Amino acid sequence: MKRQLLSAMVLSYLAMLGPAARAQQDTAYPSRPVRIIVGYQAGGPTDLVARLLATKLQASLGQTFIVENKTGVGSNLASEYVAAAPADGYTLLLAAAPITMNGFVYKNQKFDVQKSFEPISMVMSAPAILAVSLLSPITNLKELIALAKKDPGKLTFGSTGTGGSQHMAGEMLKQRTGIDMTHVPYKGAAGALTDLIAGHISMAFMTSVSAVPYLTAGKIRPIAVAALKRLPQLPDIPTFTEAGLAGFESDSWNGLFAPAGTPSAIVNRLHAEVVKALAAPDVRDKLEPQGALIVGSSPSQFRSSIKHEVEHWSKVFKSITLNVE
Repeated sequence: MKRQLLSAMVLSYLAMLGPAARAQQDTAYPSRPVRIIVGYQAGGPTDLVARLLATKLQASLGQTFIVENKTGVGSNLASEYVAAAPADGYTLLLAAAPITMNGFVYKNQKFDVQKSFEPISMVMSAPAILAVSLLSPITNLKELIALAKKDPGKLTFGSTGTGGSQHMAGEMLKQRTGIDMTHVPYKGAAGALTDLIAGHISMAFMTSVSAVPYLTAGKIRPIAVAALKRLPQLPDIPTFTEAGLAGFESDSWNGLFAPAGTPSAIVNRLHAEVVKALAAPDVRDKLEPQGALIVGSSPSQFRSSIKHEVEHWSKVFKSITLNVE
């Protein structure tokens, strides 16, 4: 009887210590290496952002931050991995805009972007830019629309893959203008840009980060940027609104997530450190010249952005038919 009473007292004491122990653990975070999972190949834009952040977080928090690339299924393998990870702040996800679209593309997705993660911060965004080959007679949006209506389906537009940000920007353009174009998906920006320069495709939507080097070198001709304001890095390129299509917006972005249930103390600390990292001159010097717009939103702002994007893309996806292998 005494032994049972003693056991009950010990269990009760440990239960009382639980919250305090967790609070102490949160305060001490991180006490061991942290992994940042990326669903894209090493060397790409998302990987670059992840490694910049990892370096800064490692320096400010005094613990190792390791970037791991887990590619596949439109970045879903990485997202599913982090969604199933312990909610302790030691496995994070550096995601891109398709995370809000993949639920409409892959029907057997094993996570819900609004329920499976704790948003930490949107890191940066890169508006989509529509460009044509220098071999094309098209010089502005009005001419593009007129030519597409003259020969429905003849014009082609490239993207970095079916169901991704650039593909959906093309679908929105078709919807908004009533034109018909043929989508040509690639497995990344490099292939699309190569074929655009060679004139094998009529046009392509690409992120400003991918487009800036080719635009500044004069290898492709810009038509419009899908943002409300002109890009500081490319001040001569009009917005779609200025080109005649009001309110046309599309961008790619990167954001940091933790698994759902991660303590708010850890989320808030990571957010504060991310904002501090993004303010560093060396980080801005690496991202801004490439066409990136630094964001650093709060967790609540990021959550609202995710909700808005899911609602927006659900309407777009309902109006098209996708063929995903």
